[in-house]
Amino acid sequence: MMMYARMKKRIALVLLLVFGAAMAWANWPTSSLPEDTKVDRVLIEKARRTLTLFRGQQALKRYRVSLGGQPVGAKEREGDNKTPEGTYRIVEHKRDSSYHRALRISYPEARDLRRASAAQVDPGCDIMIHGMKNGLGLVGRWHRLFDWTAGCIALTNSEMDQMFTLVTDGTPVEIRP
Repeated sequence: MMMYARMKKRIALVLLLVFGAAMAWANWPTSSLPEDTKVDRVLIEKARRTLTLFRGQQALKRYRVSLGGQPVGAKEREGDNKTPEGTYRIVEHKRDSSYHRALRISYPEARDLRRASAAQVDPGCDIMIHGMKNGLGLVGRWHRLFDWTAGCIALTNSEMDQMFTLVTDGTPVEIRP
């Protein structure tokens, strides 16, 4: 009986260590660019699940991202859980988001509105690059295991903090399939 109790304690300790290591990995800080770095373009490649910051033709930083729950194809209507495709721009730095900071993208543009009108559907709105849902920041890198947003592009909170200072309103955002 005593041996069984000792074994349970060892198993609990191993599980605690594994969990601690997994959480440390999920939240270990990534290298960041200097705050005075000038970013003039953002490229999101949906198939690769990456977001890359550029100055001219030089890739400065690449992040792994999660997308809308239905990542294949361009956003067609409200509620389809798709991430748009095309060229947009950052139109707002949103500190009071339900997610850890957010950069609002100019979706829907005129072409999106025309397509939605022709299909007689609401194109949707509020597409953003954002961090984790407030209160869930410890999930960290684990969020990348699946596409979970309603059409937005998600980063870890520390990555979002970096982007928030590096990208200015008006910066072009290209979202490729």
